[in-house]
Amino acid sequence: MEQLILNLFQGFNHYDLNTEFFPMKPLIAPSVLASDFANLQKETEMLNQSEADWIHVDIMDGSFVPNISFGIPVTEAINRHAKKPLDVHLMIERPENYLEAFKKAGAENITVHYEACTHLHRVLQQIKSLGCRAGVALNPHTSVTHLADVIHDIDLVCIMSVNPGFGGQKFIEYTYQKIKDLRRMIDERGTGTLIEIDGGVSLSNANQLLESGANVLVAGSFVFSSENPINTIASLKRVNEQKTN
Repeated sequence: MEQLILNLFQGFNHYDLNTEFFPMKPLIAPSVLASDFANLQKETEMLNQSEADWIHVDIMDGSFVPNISFGIPVTEAINRHAKKPLDVHLMIERPENYLEAFKKAGAENITVHYEACTHLHRVLQQIKSLGCRAGVALNPHTSVTHLADVIHDIDLVCIMSVNPGFGGQKFIEYTYQKIKDLRRMIDERGTGTLIEIDGGVSLSNANQLLESGANVLVAGSFVFSSENPINTIASLKRVNEQKTN
């Protein structure tokens, strides 16, 4: 039954199941920002063999965030070896200028920052017109209330639980309340929008994140710095099972 639900989700932009009544394993999206860049093919193939659902690709321009990661050519290279959907997170200014290029590079999800989009509704429609799931990321200081008028157009909200720009940062505790507030909005509107958490995710906080209302967990350093990343991903995938057993 669970696999059927996940298969349905892959084919549609939204699913409207209440996780209180339909408990599901979280979607796990390891962030290749924390991987070994000299061995990206090997790291991507490892993720293919794991229980990861998506491969999270962080794009940084050194302007919107104080760091530069990689861009379109590296995304294309990852996609050549990936067997999982690419969850592309654009931490860049003027993201609307690069949406089509990242779609062609292999992105299936494209997330832009609320803070980087003067005309957010227009950008969301542009992403959808490309056939991608449309995501909006919120920096720690940005309230979820800013999404009230566009939540019906959003497939995925990425709540930043650290300040964007660098991996390995400490998790911001206020994130739990932010997730609850967003979950309430989504359930009241019946949009089925997914809630993704990016930053400082580990086994120590995964349960509380899911209980607060999150669906998708992005994990970078916690996965790639572990002794056995495949086992670490499996542990995250089953974190809510471990609580109920």
